[in-house]
Amino acid sequence: MKATLLLATLKKNEPSNTEALAEFFIKRLSVIGIECETIKLVNFAILPGTNADMGEGDEWPSIQQKLEASDIILFATPIWWNVHSSEMQKVVERLDNIHDEILAGKPSRLDDKVGGIIITGDSDGAEQLIANLSNFLNAIGILIPPYATLSVLWEGHKKGEIKPKKDLQKYYEDEYGKVADKMAQQLIRYAKLRS
Repeated sequence: MKATLLLATLKKNEPSNTEALAEFFIKRLSVIGIECETIKLVNFAILPGTNADMGEGDEWPSIQQKLEASDIILFATPIWWNVHSSEMQKVVERLDNIHDEILAGKPSRLDDKVGGIIITGDSDGAEQLIANLSNFLNAIGILIPPYATLSVLWEGHKKGEIKPKKDLQKYYEDEYGKVADKMAQQLIRYAKLRS
């Protein structure tokens, strides 16, 4: 079984709370034998647009192929003013090509995929963001199982606050370990049901 995580941090070379939380969660899947790949979106040339391929220099087509070859797809984003990052918005726009195909009567290329959402922030509410992303993922054929979201809204994530990854991982384990375990179990269970 294969999982691909789209990491939508805005930080290319700096410590990232979202990256630390994504690693915390991915570790749980890896330990039980799930092949995991994290794609840090900010490191790729994802051209603006809503087509599957926007032409020369566009690295999105290879990312979409990886999603199509995955059983579990994870979307990890910081929350800014109640919305996902601009990197995650690029993903939504680029996956819109699949929605167009569905509207044209074709099956979704992402049918039988199971999805999960990971969010970091300091005080903004995650519920609306989870609802928006879940609605979009549902519209392109990705199933979001119950208990398949992990959101950590904590003052330790506030802008300008830099905590060592080791401290973040300890906090996540202490406060969110059981939630992450349940999410991993649900993703695997539903992915097996759909395959």
